[in-house]
Amino acid sequence: MTTSEPLGGGSQQPDPASAPQPTAPYANPYAPTSPYADTTAPPPYGQQPYGQQLQQTPPRSTSAGLAIAALIVGIVAFLMGLLPVAGALVGIAAIVLAVLALQKRQSKGLAVTGLILGAVATLASFGTLIGIGAAVNSVSDDKPAAIVETSAPADEAAKPVETTAPVAETPVPAAPAAPAVPVEYQSALIKAKSYSDLMHMSKAGIYDQLTSEYGEQFSAEAGQYAVDNLQADYNANALAKAKSYQETMSMSPEAIRDQLTSEYGEKFTPEEADYAILHLND
Repeated sequence: MTTSEPLGGGSQQPDPASAPQPTAPYANPYAPTSPYADTTAPPPYGQQPYGQQLQQTPPRSTSAGLAIAALIVGIVAFLMGLLPVAGALVGIAAIVLAVLALQKRQSKGLAVTGLILGAVATLASFGTLIGIGAAVNSVSDDKPAAIVETSAPADEAAKPVETTAPVAETPVPAAPAAPAVPVEYQSALIKAKSYSDLMHMSKAGIYDQLTSEYGEQFSAEAGQYAVDNLQADYNANALAKAKSYQETMSMSPEAIRDQLTSEYGEKFTPEEADYAILHLND
């Protein structure tokens, strides 16, 4: 059975049911066709899903007080780094300020610079302290060594020296102790000294005066002891006696010489008389 064409030569209208349907402009061509597929569409661009909160970044602090303080303290610590204790304390303070500045999100450049300077100063200060301690220990270690070196010769000297056994010697009898000077001898010596100092007598004249029965009447032994132990300058005595003869009696040198050497006069020796005449006019 054939279909009749419409009158008037018009075109045949298509069936709306059999015409193809237009596709959505944003449809997913790969969307599942399963009846159990998730047909939930994603939210539009720029909108957050329901139930989710937007995570916001905390704002950076506009104040830089701690960072600036950390930088200044770090510079001071760097200049004081060679001080053993003070440099370390200032360096630690700079490090603490820098860490606080970083936690408060202040100027990172200033804080990091202060942190580095403080750390360098702290290490330098501790290094200086360790070096000083090592130097002191080395000095204290050298002193006992010097003592040991100086005491070495003493130790060597203290070592016993092997010697041969001494030969037995016969004991020598000790000399008898000198007897005490008798009182008479001592008195004679005192009297002899007074004759020499006051009267400028000769040795023979002093002996005769001590032993004479008209004089001091000492024993011959006491008189001899006195003149032998008398410390007298008989040349000076002869000169003094010669000057007294010259001044009081105006005697000539030859007469004075005879008077000095005469056995009835002063009894000086010829040598003592010659000395007196030679120095008579001095």
